[in-house]
Amino acid sequence: MEIKNVLVADAVDAACVDLLKKHSINVTCKYKLPKNELISEIKNYDALIVRSDTKVTADVIEAGKNLKVIGRAGAGVDNIDINAATAKNILVLNTPGGNAISACELTCSLITTLARNVVPAAASLKAGRWDRKLYSGHELYGKTLGILGLGRIGREVALRMQAWGMRTIGYDPIVTAEEARKFNVESLQFEEIWPQVDYLTIHTPLIPATRNLISEPVFNKLKKGAKIVNVARGGIINEADLLKALQSGQCGGAAIDVFEEEPPKKSITLELIQHEKVVATPHLGASTTEAQIRVAVEISEQIIALTGKSKEYTSVQGVVNHSVLEKVRK
Repeated sequence: MEIKNVLVADAVDAACVDLLKKHSINVTCKYKLPKNELISEIKNYDALIVRSDTKVTADVIEAGKNLKVIGRAGAGVDNIDINAATAKNILVLNTPGGNAISACELTCSLITTLARNVVPAAASLKAGRWDRKLYSGHELYGKTLGILGLGRIGREVALRMQAWGMRTIGYDPIVTAEEARKFNVESLQFEEIWPQVDYLTIHTPLIPATRNLISEPVFNKLKKGAKIVNVARGGIINEADLLKALQSGQCGGAAIDVFEEEPPKKSITLELIQHEKVVATPHLGASTTEAQIRVAVEISEQIIALTGKSKEYTSVQGVVNHSVLEKVRK
């Protein structure tokens, strides 16, 4: 595949640009272009690299007359119209393992934070109070952690929380029970999870099947007081239903890093963030120096591999629409 000109539309680590240029690929960086400017600009490029800020909609893709590749420096591709890209035989790539450790570590940190009421206790002490008894917490040892999605991040979370003495159970429609046992997760059916978990963590993509996956019917089936963590994607948890479950005490606490709308503006979301049992962070799952370098390098390596001109970079492990890759290789 001939790739001469690449547009980087969101800020990525300089390692991405440096590696592409090292392999004689022209790179232009124009961050956070308004949609009309992106539509006007995209016709000049063979490849587009984005993170989460730029929305690669059907009309942007239609304007990309020379576009062959859209690369997401990160895992989620819900900001890219996959169907529109596939219809035009444009490859969509992501970096599925690039931020796995960072997202995993934030998840584990949030689980322990919920267990010991770290955030409200710290705020109380900063305000001049000594509410030692008020913020008494719970041990994680012997508790059950439910993991929805047993891919790279879910597996890493399982291994780390097992070290805390947690029992780990999980659900993933494409991971077999035998495979899950290899990392000490008991694979259960979707409905079997809810009454067993003390903590629930989500590691699935946002697709039509997972939108509002965790909503009122699920909260009603959860063990009373169970806590929930979402470092995956906003929209997987119904925010209004989560708020209701927190207010009733059915949900004992929540740690939320991702929201239906980012930055949040809706009144329900803002009320959720302010709830005393919620720890909220501004989409920090991949916000580590190491992850940002890793995803930047991985997306550039894949684009270089597609040119077929490098003996060092030959793997395109992040292809999302494999049907296009098969056509390209014929």
